[in-house]
Amino acid sequence: MRTIRRAVLLSAVAVAWIVAFATFPAAQEPAVAARPVLTPEQMEDFLLKAEIGKIRAAGTGVTDSRRATLSDGRITHDAHIQTVNESKVRFEGTRGTELNFKDNYAFNITGYRLARLLGLDNVPMSVERRVQGTLAAVTWWVDDVLMDENERQKKHTSGPDPERTAKQTHIMRVFDELIENTDRNGGNILWTKDWKMWLIDTTRAFRIDKGLKNPKLLERCEANLLEKMRKLTAETLTRELGDTVGKPEIEALLARRDALVKHFDSLVAARSRGAVLYTM
Repeated sequence: MRTIRRAVLLSAVAVAWIVAFATFPAAQEPAVAARPVLTPEQMEDFLLKAEIGKIRAAGTGVTDSRRATLSDGRITHDAHIQTVNESKVRFEGTRGTELNFKDNYAFNITGYRLARLLGLDNVPMSVERRVQGTLAAVTWWVDDVLMDENERQKKHTSGPDPERTAKQTHIMRVFDELIENTDRNGGNILWTKDWKMWLIDTTRAFRIDKGLKNPKLLERCEANLLEKMRKLTAETLTRELGDTVGKPEIEALLARRDALVKHFDSLVAARSRGAVLYTM
C-alpha cells in the first residue's frame, strides 16, 4: 500500500512540474534585442565615426563593392562600401554607347541628399569616408530585404497591396529621370519585408544631358514629389550637393526638372489631376 501511495505521490509531483514548465511566463524567455531607432543625424554620425570591422565582397554588382560591419561599441550595423571612380570619353556598355561616361562613388551621396530634399525616404543614407586609405561612399545597409526586383518579376508578384507597389514604381521612374540614372536594374531595386522599395547604387547617375530619356514611362507622379521638384533652386542644390557634383551636373539636373514639371503639368491638363497625381 505504501508503495502505491508513493507512486501516486511521485506521479502527482511530476505532473505539477510539467504544468509549471508549460505555463512558465513568456517574459522569462531570452528577449530579442530590438534595433535602436536612430535619427538621420545619429545614422550619419555612426557611418562617419564607427569602427570598421570585417570587410568582405558585397556579392553583386560590377564595381567591386564591399560589405563592412561597423560598430561604435553600442550599435553594430553593416554598410555598403564603394570606391569606384572612373571616367571615359566613350563607354561601350550593354545599353549602347555613352559619351562622357562616369562611374563615381560620390553619386551615391548625391542621390541620398537629393532624395531628402525631395522628401523621399527610400534612398539609403550615404556619406564620404576613407576606408583603408581610400575615399569611399559608406552607405547604410538595407535591413530586412525580402527580394530584389529581378526576383519579384520572376515571381509575378506585387505584394499585398499592388496599388502601393505601383505608386512606388512611379516614384522610382521620376527620380531616375531627374538624376538621369543610366544603370537602374533589377539588382539595385530592393523590396523589404514591409514591401517598401529601396533604391540603391546611383554611381552611374547625374549625367549632363538635359532631356528626358523615357517620357512615355512617366504616366503618374506623387503630388508632394512634384511640388518639391518645383521648389529646387540652383542655390539650394549647390549648397547641398556642391561637394559631390559640379555646376554642369546641377544645371543639367535643373533642366531635367523643368522638363519633368512641364510633362506632368501637360498630363494634368489633358487628363485631370486625379488621373495623374497621387499621394502615398
